[in-house]
Order: sequence, then structure tokens, then C-alpha cells
Amino acid sequence: MVVAGRGGDGRFTGFVRVSVTLQTAGIFFQAVTAGMALTSEVGSTLHDLGSKGMYAMSMLYLVAAVLAWRPGGGPARPALYATGFLLLGTLQVVMGVYHVMAVHLPLGVLMFGLSMLDLGRVVLQRTRPTEARAGARGDADAGAGAGAGAGVRAPR
Repeated sequence: MVVAGRGGDGRFTGFVRVSVTLQTAGIFFQAVTAGMALTSEVGSTLHDLGSKGMYAMSMLYLVAAVLAWRPGGGPARPALYATGFLLLGTLQVVMGVYHVMAVHLPLGVLMFGLSMLDLGRVVLQRTRPTEARAGARGDADAGAGAGAGAGVRAPR
């Protein structure tokens, strides 16, 4: 039984996909500028600006996930993920401001990995129902073809 709006095709799922993609890109930008910050003042400035952008993307993801969940009728799990990212982002910013690199760097790597996993989940969620329908049609077609030709011999 399929519940309406629970299959990942709700009104706000595109908004969730875009916001997760932007968040992941923002975290990747932070990784690039972190290396640049070690060697130049421009890199440090870019990393500082990028932290604000990444934090904004995490807030956008939370808004998108809540909209997909409550009025959109989707699952609550993405809203929980987005809340977790926002909390991790808050901790990340605090650790960066206070220069606690022993926490800041590994947390950045963790956030990037988790965001990539979440992005993969969102992308696969879109393709999974299509593949399942195609597989069911292919099985049905194969069964019909085998049944139609059963008992019929090819001419010699």
C-alpha cells in the first residue's frame, strides 16, 4: 500500500534535492579554501565567507526538509538529518572561531562525508522507483514472451 505523498515525489522534493546539493557544494568549497587559508590571506577570507554560506545552505536544507515533511506529506527523516547538519555546522563554526583545529578539521571531514551520503540518498531516492517499475515491466514482458512462444516449434 502506498501512502500519498510518501514516495519521494511530493511538492518540495526538488527543493530538498537542490538544498542538499548546495550544502554539499558549500562544504566542499570549505575544504578547498581551508587549504588555501594555510598559505594566503585571500584563502583565509574565502574560508571565512564560505563558512557563512555553508551555514546558510544548512539552514536552507532544514527549511526545505521541513516543508517537504509537514505540508508536503513526506517523511520526517530528512528534517532530522537537516537538523543534525545545522547542529554540526554550529559546532564547526564555534570550533573554527576559537581555532580548535583538533575538532574543527575532523568535524569538517565528517560533515562532508555525511553530506555526500545524504546527497546520494536523495539522488537514489529519485531513481529507485523508476528502476523498480522498469524491472517489473521487463519481467512481465519476458513472461509474456515466454508464454506466447511456449509449445511452438521453429520451422526446419
